[in-house]
Amino acid sequence: MPLSLLYPVLAQIALTLLVYGGLSVTRQRALRAREVRLGEIALDKTGWDERSRKWSNNLDNQFQTPVLFYVICGVASYIGAVGAIMSVLAWAYVITRVIHVYIHTGSNNLRRRFSVFLVGFLILLAMFIGVLVHLVF
Repeated sequence: MPLSLLYPVLAQIALTLLVYGGLSVTRQRALRAREVRLGEIALDKTGWDERSRKWSNNLDNQFQTPVLFYVICGVASYIGAVGAIMSVLAWAYVITRVIHVYIHTGSNNLRRRFSVFLVGFLILLAMFIGVLVHLVF
């Protein structure tokens, strides 16, 4: 059980690397298709095509709440708050991030994307509360 949070952390890291790959592929396609001009993208990402901007924006998202996820998992592992509930919450969070990537880089339906984000955020909150409870009791 001590390493139970390691696997969802590794899965989240893999997801981030996958998003880097998706961004790279979409940008290469846009460049080959001459959908963008180098001068327009040299200093600002708004010159990229819509597909590339979706992937780029999602990559930015991988360094927002996932950072809290990494810290919470690290603290939970350090203090021994790594029970089954914490493990299930960690995997549930990663699943919300996978769904978020799928929506954000696909249809980009804002209502669905926000709903998935909110569920993930609430899971993070529950994990944080779990850490606090473990520290107090």
